[in-house]
This record gives sequence, structure tokens and C-alpha cells, in this order.
Amino acid sequence: MALIGLVRGSTDKQNTQRQHDALEPLCWKVFEEKISGELATDDRPDLLNALSYIRDGDLLTVQEVDRLGRNLLEGLIVLNDLFQRGIGVKVLEGIAAGEHTERSLILDLALALAEDRRRDIVRKTNNGLEAARKRGRVGGRRPVVDDDKRAAILARRQRGESIRTIAAGVKVSVGVVHKTLAAARSETEPAAAAADNPC
Repeated sequence: MALIGLVRGSTDKQNTQRQHDALEPLCWKVFEEKISGELATDDRPDLLNALSYIRDGDLLTVQEVDRLGRNLLEGLIVLNDLFQRGIGVKVLEGIAAGEHTERSLILDLALALAEDRRRDIVRKTNNGLEAARKRGRVGGRRPVVDDDKRAAILARRQRGESIRTIAAGVKVSVGVVHKTLAAARSETEPAAAAADNPC
């Protein structure tokens, strides 16, 4: 009997490293699947590659049962399909840890709890972002251009430097220079319009 691993995650490698660390010491081979919008096993080529590699008696192995699907429905569809094909599943962690060859209450419960946990994380993240917005903070990446770089871009442009020269000198992309100049124009235009039309 061999263990054939399935890692599933986003395009970010860091998200799947923990799964690789858990599976690689135990598994004969590990397949990695990127998240897709498809529910059916036949529509998931990476999962099909793993299944085609499995021989009688081998087990498809995942770190946790929710790696088989993004939600309860998807996980149940995949489990049913695997069991109908005669393929057993080994789960390394969580309440469903162990070997499974048929649907069980513990597998269903593990998938339901995982979906509930994911929903809770999304809710808390959204609540945190909303609270930050109310305090005047906005989530997301920090801006590439701080006040000093912005001032340098505007001053260099006033001196007649090209956008490419400015980008190289300030060490930002050409697109960032364009955005900074456009933002500066949009700030000055309303002010100029107000000066031309005093009330």
C-alpha cells in the first residue's frame, strides 16, 4: 500500500508549504492542485492525475479532509466519487484523521466544521476591515509612493524630465509615475476651477 498525496491551495506557494511538509515524508508521490471553480472530480485535472497514479490498495492522502473541497458540498461530491471508484482516503490531521473507505458521520462533520470555520474567518476579516474603515484606515497594500517620492516626481516633472527618466531616478515603475502625476492633476483642477468661479 502506498500513500499518494494531494496538496490543494491557491497560486501562493506559501499557502501550500505546510501541506507539503506534512505529506512529503509519508507519501510515495505528492500532486498539487490549484483551486478551481469546478465541483466534479472529472473537471479537476490535477486530482485526476493523482487518481490515475493510484493503484489498488493505495490511499489518496490529504493533510485535512477540507483539502478535498472548498466547502461542504464540494468535499462530499469528491468523497462520494472517490469511494465509488474504490479509492480510499487517508486524512492526517483533524477530527477525521485516519483511513476511510466510505462516507461517515465524522467525515461529514469535519467538512461542515471546516466550512463553518472558513465562514467565520471571512466574517471576522470583513468586520475588522469595516472597523478600520470607520477609524479612517483602509486595508490593502501600502502605497508605493510616500510623500518624499511624490514630491520628487512632481518636482522632476516640473523641470521637464520625461516619465521614464523620473521612474528610473525615483526607482518606481513608469505606471506609478503616471498615477502620481494624474492624481496631482486631479487635485489641482478642482482648486483651479474654484479660484476661477468664486461664490
